[in-house]
Amino acid sequence: MIEILKAILFGIVEGVTEWLPISSTGHLILLNEFVNLNVSQEFQSMFDVVIQLGAIVAVIVLFFHKLNPFGKAADEQKQTWQLWFKVCAAIIPSGLVGVLFDDWMDEHLHNGVVVAIALIVYGVAFILVEKHNQGKQPRITDVHQIDYKTALYIGLFQCLSLIPGTSRSGSTILGAILIGVGRSAGAEFSFFMAIPTMLGASLIKGAKFLASGVSATGTEVAVLIVGCLVSFLVSMVVIRGLMEYVRKHSFSAFGVYRIVLGGVVLLYFAIAG
Repeated sequence: MIEILKAILFGIVEGVTEWLPISSTGHLILLNEFVNLNVSQEFQSMFDVVIQLGAIVAVIVLFFHKLNPFGKAADEQKQTWQLWFKVCAAIIPSGLVGVLFDDWMDEHLHNGVVVAIALIVYGVAFILVEKHNQGKQPRITDVHQIDYKTALYIGLFQCLSLIPGTSRSGSTILGAILIGVGRSAGAEFSFFMAIPTMLGASLIKGAKFLASGVSATGTEVAVLIVGCLVSFLVSMVVIRGLMEYVRKHSFSAFGVYRIVLGGVVLLYFAIAG
């Protein structure tokens, strides 16, 4: 029962931080410093990624009308397929980097200090970008207006999120804003990019777990199921709230949060070390 309660906590953290530009991976790494699941190291590495599947399902459910190309008029169907092709094009850069350097990044970058520095650096970046763009009108206000060139640029920004603490949604939304995409359109496109990105990452981690020869216990399976379910339910609420928030507010508040949290984390590891 204690492990299930821990899984609920991990699911809540994943569901909240996956979509807010504050880094889900970073928060999960930090949570692992204080709350340890009684699981194998191989399972933990897989769990931290596969728990995102629940969050993916939330995106599919909430935006199904935009993502589903079937049962629509010919023009709408074509528009939806084009959106999917742009999303697929956008994830190519981070997919290549992720496949090539996944093990190296796990070994060298998944630690509290890297997370703290990334939180602070990109927190400052959010504040500066929002200040720079204050009063400017974006050239793209609807997700369907994003062309392949813009999609590829956003995809290049997603490569930055491979550094723990950066935030996948944060890097893509920040990149979108920098190249003239409105917050709402940038957030939506970021959410859609998450679907193939997280599915791919989950498949890689799942395959590596199976290849390790370590078998998951009944408790570990239950932990994974509960974590995914909770992350789905929490994501449903958080995504709705974020889309409403970005229509009226900038991301500067998230920048401040990142800087404060990064400073606290650096202080913690300085004292603990």
